[in-house]
This record gives sequence, structure tokens and C-alpha cells, in this order.
Amino acid sequence: MAEKSILMPKMGESIAEATIIRWLKKEGDPIAQDEPIVEIATDKVDSEIPSTEAGIVGKILHPEGAVVKVGEPVAMILTEGGAAVPSAPAPVAEPTPVQHIQNSVQQAREAATPAASGSRFYSPLVLNIARTEGIGMDELERIPGSGKEDRVTKADILNYVKNRGNAPAAVSAPAATPAAPVAEAPAAPRVEVKSSPAIAVNAGDEIIEMDRVRKMIAENMVRSKQTSPHVTSFVEADVTNLVQWREKNKGIFQKREGESLTFTPIFIECIVRAIKDFPMINISVDGDKIIRRRNINIGMAAAQPNGNLIVPVIKNADTMNLTGLARSVNDLAKRARENKLTLDEIQGGTYTLTNVGTFGNVMGTPIIPQPQVAIMAAGAIRKKPAVLETEYGDVIAIRHMMFLSHSYDHRVVDGALGGQFVRRVADYMEQWDPNREV
Repeated sequence: MAEKSILMPKMGESIAEATIIRWLKKEGDPIAQDEPIVEIATDKVDSEIPSTEAGIVGKILHPEGAVVKVGEPVAMILTEGGAAVPSAPAPVAEPTPVQHIQNSVQQAREAATPAASGSRFYSPLVLNIARTEGIGMDELERIPGSGKEDRVTKADILNYVKNRGNAPAAVSAPAATPAAPVAEAPAAPRVEVKSSPAIAVNAGDEIIEMDRVRKMIAENMVRSKQTSPHVTSFVEADVTNLVQWREKNKGIFQKREGESLTFTPIFIECIVRAIKDFPMINISVDGDKIIRRRNINIGMAAAQPNGNLIVPVIKNADTMNLTGLARSVNDLAKRARENKLTLDEIQGGTYTLTNVGTFGNVMGTPIIPQPQVAIMAAGAIRKKPAVLETEYGDVIAIRHMMFLSHSYDHRVVDGALGGQFVRRVADYMEQWDPNREV
């Protein structure tokens, strides 16, 4: 009989740990290979860890509510299927009724409450927000949850905090029978702000502590800038044919496919075609080695309702037609807004598109998501007067114009390649066939 470890898997470049939400097996249970053993949560998605071995769950190494680093073992599996189930397997300890919070944001932990108490599991992020906002456990229990099994998500608690001042203060009903005291989330500790001469705190200024997700985004952005010398090239594209084609066909597409036809899958198709022309854009850097990616996996930056950014990835985008791209874009965008993406769907990107035109911006200088080497921002499409060359001479006409901004890692992408690539994407947009079948 051998013992094999089940490890906390790698879940993307920016995710270093995850919280154990619920064990799906207990010690002594048989388990098949690839059968889920535990449900986990990160600041971005919920997921399940499958067992890499068939056998018997020998030991569970962390309780529900524990925060475990990527790469650390979470359970041990007894392999060689002939092994007998232990006669007296040690059961998983029942979750306690107390939600315990450690002050450290990075190592926040808490225990899940039993279902019989009517309480719910709260992730470390939710509990940290509750502590910061001075929300006690009684008040937290009354917040409606939109997550799995009515769990309170980050969006739920932030929405509650936003509207908290507009709601009348709720009074807890007295307990019918005496009960053991339940610890509430401790009040937010006082933060001593050490001002520097460059950052003075004046009367009336509000000091807002970053939440965990914002800290991670900040760290990733700084790390990317420190890793890659960024250069950005800009091209203005005449997308009149593309706009008119979409306007003519979006109703047909919706009726036939049951899907919206947005600009995003059209832009992605043009980017994929350009990557095939310039494959050295689809690379990563490992020390002094360049890894040229075989697959073309396009990340599409999406803003969530809470303001945080997430980048779902369309895997093997070069194998899809426009209909397939549209389906993938709509599905990923919808589940990004609902916080229902899986871990696999937010990692593995080889090139990224961000649509700053959604916010009315005409151009931007996007930051490269490591370990990719380039990212493109699509600006707002606007009607503008433009000079057209015709067989009768130059004329001024009203055209649909947009800017493309291409940021790239100047360690491995020179100005010629970076500039030619964004120009090629613009060419494919400008040369869109107005008579193309949808």
C-alpha cells in the first residue's frame, strides 16, 4: 500500500493560495481517479480538485476554511486498490460554529459553521471586508447571498456596504434559549498611517485600505512593469465596412444562433489572423530563453460589477470560426460577471485583448499580463471625417474610425515587429468583406 499526495494545483500566474470550502470525501472513503475530492475558492473563482489517484482517502490535511498555498498537499490517498478500508477511519472534524479571523489578510482563516445552526461558510475575503467595515457576525448572517449554497460573495457584501447607510438599522431578535456565546468578527484594527512628505494626509481626506484582490492586482501590475520594458504603438483603423456588416447581420445572427454578435469576436478573429502572420508575438520569456507558443489562446479582459478585473481565456481560438468565437465570448463574459468562471478558464492565455472603448476611451496604454509579451487595447469606434482616395480624386467622407493600442515587451518584441503586428490587425479590420456570409 502506497501513500500519494493530492496537491493544491497551480491556478494561474497571479493566484498563490486558495481556501478549502468543503470536503467532498471523508477519511476512509473510496475515491476514483479524477473524482472531485474537495471544493476550493480563490478571490476570483470557485472550483474542485480532482483526485490524481484511485484508492482510499487516507488523511485530510487541512480543515474546511483553511487557506492553503499552491503546491502544498491537501490530502493523502492510499493507493493499490486491494488495501482494506481502515476499520475505524478518523472522521473529518465537524466544523465549529465560530467564524475565526486572523488579522493577517494573506493568511486569513476561518471555520465553517454546521448546517444545523443555519449559518453559512464565509470566505476569508468576505470576513476581511466584514472586519474592515465593522460588520459583526449577526449582521453578516442577515446579508442575502448569491453564491453557491447561498454563500455571501464579495459582490454581495460590497453591495450591502454601499447601501448600508440607506437601510434602517436591524435589531437582532433575542435568543429563545440560552446558547454558548458566538464570537463576532473583531472590529477593524486601527491602522497607523505613516505619511511621507510626498503624500500628505489632510483634514477631511479618507483613507481606504485596499482589499485583497486590489492588492493582488496592484502587485501584478507593478511586477509586470518591473519585468517587461513596455512600449506602445498606435494605429488608427477605418472600420466602416466592419461596422456596417455587423449592423446588417447581427439580427440574423441572433435569430439563427441565439447569440449576440458583438465586436469582440470580430476583433479576436482579426488578431488571430495577425498572430499567424507574426508568430513571434505569441511567445513567453523564460530567463534567456524564448518559448514560442503553439496554441493561440486569447485572453479577453473583463471588468466585473465590483470593479475588479478578470481575464477569461478562449483556448485554441485559431480553431474556431466566428460563430464559435461569439459563443465563447458571450459565455465567458456572462460567467465572469456572475463570478462563475473555473480556474482553467482564467489561465493559459498567450495574447490578450482589452476593449477600452467600452468605457468611451479612444485609446490606452495597457499593461502586459505576464508571462505574455503583448496586449492590445481597442478604442471606441467614432464617426469622423476622413480623406478617401477614389478614382476621381480625394474626397472627404464620414467614416467609422477607431484606435488600436499595442503594448509589447521590448526585451523580445522590437518596434518593427510590434508596429507591423498592430498594423496587420488594422488591415484585417479595414479589409473586412462587406458581402461576407454571417
